Amino acid sequence: MNAAAFWRFLRHRVFIFDPMLSMVLLAITLISLVTMYSAAGEGSTRLMVHARNLGMAVLITWLVASLSPRRLMTVAIPLYLAGLALLFCVELFGVSAKGAKRWLDLGFTRIQPAELMKIAIPLMLAWFFHISQNRLRARYVHLMAIMLLVLPVALVGRQPDLGTAILIGSTGAFVIYFAGLPWRVILASLVIGVAALPLLWLNMKPYQKERVLTMIDPTNDPLGKGFHIIQSTIAVGSGGMQGKGWLKGTQAHLDFVPERTTDFIFSVYAEEFGLVGTAVLLTLYAVLIGRGLMIASQAQSPFGRLLAASMTMSLFTYAFVNIGMVIGILPVVGVPLPFMSYGGTALVTLGIGCGMLMCVAHDNAMQRLRPGRHFVFE
Repeated sequence: MNAAAFWRFLRHRVFIFDPMLSMVLLAITLISLVTMYSAAGEGSTRLMVHARNLGMAVLITWLVASLSPRRLMTVAIPLYLAGLALLFCVELFGVSAKGAKRWLDLGFTRIQPAELMKIAIPLMLAWFFHISQNRLRARYVHLMAIMLLVLPVALVGRQPDLGTAILIGSTGAFVIYFAGLPWRVILASLVIGVAALPLLWLNMKPYQKERVLTMIDPTNDPLGKGFHIIQSTIAVGSGGMQGKGWLKGTQAHLDFVPERTTDFIFSVYAEEFGLVGTAVLLTLYAVLIGRGLMIASQAQSPFGRLLAASMTMSLFTYAFVNIGMVIGILPVVGVPLPFMSYGGTALVTLGIGCGMLMCVAHDNAMQRLRPGRHFVFE
């Protein structure tokens, strides 16, 4: 193998990360490690486990990014069907913990099948709209897509797992929207959704109602269900303009902020780095989302465009919902902050999602190197 051939191999198989996405993700990861060191506390093993999980997410991102969009299309149906089968198994044989039945016990480990659907749903719907691209004006196409989405969302909602159901539903809804859902259908859906709110409220679990009421007024139970929101908002506000300084956040280090390494890690970061640091982190997320949408707009096929757009907007949903619940404008639903929160399963899912985004970006780059030649997906 000569030098030119070796360089082509490296460029096509090793150096496949989109430069801008890579730099933004690296910056967020470094901020995550710095914040986790403070949030976990001295002597905790969580920092090392978090670093290991981040490394695993990077490896998974590279492996998925090395695939072609054509290869991703071939796994859409099997992955979706496997996810549905596992969700039905949870319904029948699932393990209950803390009032929810979300896991399957395989003997040597437990798995949460709902996490699989965060990837399977956008893949399946992107594939479905790709093969239906000549029939998108037909009403039944969007109706069938909605049916493909509603079934797994309903199964996850029954567990109950509101946070995951929101994420799965949003990723699927973004695919349907970007596939060209008519505005009259969107407006009609919004009207029906608003009209159905009283019915939804009547069918919510007691703890779900409590979360909504706590969001509206956490001071009704300041030492109980409102404690999370009150303490996290105090931490965010006490950071001021420049923050209290790294390792100097009193709310976190005096154990006032609960779940400070997972769902509420943003409050630790905001207290120690203040408004300036928060602006930096939010800017990084904005660049990440903007670059993802640009990749989607340059995709060479409907499948790549819809998949990249959905993965990008799912990252936005993760960040928006997490920060919203930390500052008290959304109910606490257990959604992690992308690449910041502790948790192996979430990082694996995010790694796969970013890998698919990198896959589309790499395909775009390869097509620019070979003008006039485009993949035709069947």
